[in-house]
Amino acid sequence: MMTYLLDDLEAHDLVLRRPDPRDRRARQVVLTETGRARLGDVRRSLASAEARLLADLTDGDAEQLRALLSRVAQTAQRELVAPDEMKC
Repeated sequence: MMTYLLDDLEAHDLVLRRPDPRDRRARQVVLTETGRARLGDVRRSLASAEARLLADLTDGDAEQLRALLSRVAQTAQRELVAPDEMKC
């Protein structure tokens, strides 16, 4: 699955795969200039959307929300990794 994602990112000139100079069997995945620019655009858009959505919260409330969402995301990630272990 990761290969398909990398193929797509490479096809859009966002990343480049190149041989690892320390291990010719391995590849390094590096951002292209296009990828770096796009990442900057996405980060700015995300920050703007977050600022709009959290505008009515205090800084403390916003930080608490981020912490709680992070914990929920960690639980969801564990469930994806080991779904059978999460069943009651």
